[in-house]
Amino acid sequence: MRPTFAKTASSAIAIGSMIAVAGSSAGAAPAASSPPSSGFNDWSCRPSAAHPNPLVLLHGLGGNGPGHYAYLGPYLASVGYCAFAPTYGQATPLIPVGGTISIADSAKEIAVFVAKVRTTTGADKIDIVGHSEGAFHALYGPKFLGYASHVDHVVALAPPTHGTTFAGLVSFGDFLGLRPLVDTVLNTFGCQACDQLIVGGAAVKKLIAGPIAQAGIDYTIIVSGGDALVTPHETSYVREPGVHNVLIQDTCPLDPAGHIGMAYDPTVAQMVTNALDPERAKPVVCGFGPPL
Repeated sequence: MRPTFAKTASSAIAIGSMIAVAGSSAGAAPAASSPPSSGFNDWSCRPSAAHPNPLVLLHGLGGNGPGHYAYLGPYLASVGYCAFAPTYGQATPLIPVGGTISIADSAKEIAVFVAKVRTTTGADKIDIVGHSEGAFHALYGPKFLGYASHVDHVVALAPPTHGTTFAGLVSFGDFLGLRPLVDTVLNTFGCQACDQLIVGGAAVKKLIAGPIAQAGIDYTIIVSGGDALVTPHETSYVREPGVHNVLIQDTCPLDPAGHIGMAYDPTVAQMVTNALDPERAKPVVCGFGPPL
């Protein structure tokens, strides 16, 4: 049974210094001696008994794994997880801007990465945390790419489940300081994913044709009333058995987190850990995410 999140207040955190823009993550060979029990993008990490499932963290459109998860990745590592944030869907490996190629092609890359994480860590199952386009992939991949039996939990932050009318999802690149690179990619290669994620887009139609939730996977959708990109926020919800739909402001009504800000919000970070490990869920201490 899922605990009710407590409503308490805390001070806001400063995130500016935490946003480290990096290129696509590359996997080094596993270390041979004394691997840690937790880590962020550390291929020597081995899951602990308390957190046996490594995490695959999927970024938003126009961003990259290390930059997008510069706050949430280290946070999840600090509470004991092996967490890996790839940069998927790059139009060119020379530019660390991801998620712009077709949804189907990005999904194949993610499936390969999931297999790599399982093989490297020795884990049978993984958990997926995705945000924005990454949250869409967290729903899409298990349904269509054949690895649902190896996924335990999916936590999707503001997925454009039923599409969005605002292709400005690439504003993740703005937030990470990547706008010149984003512009270069879009002007040179275009953005196949943008058209596929709008209301009525091909990938959206495919996802919502029939049930989304896959047997054996525990799903949590987390949204914010301050989201100005995926609107209304209820369009993110998956109203099916086995899916928990969570509105941040039901627990923390004063949290102004916007679509992008959810990835850098201490409130959301706690909700994510509770969704990943509901048996050890703790009361949420309300924080404040950026209203972006």
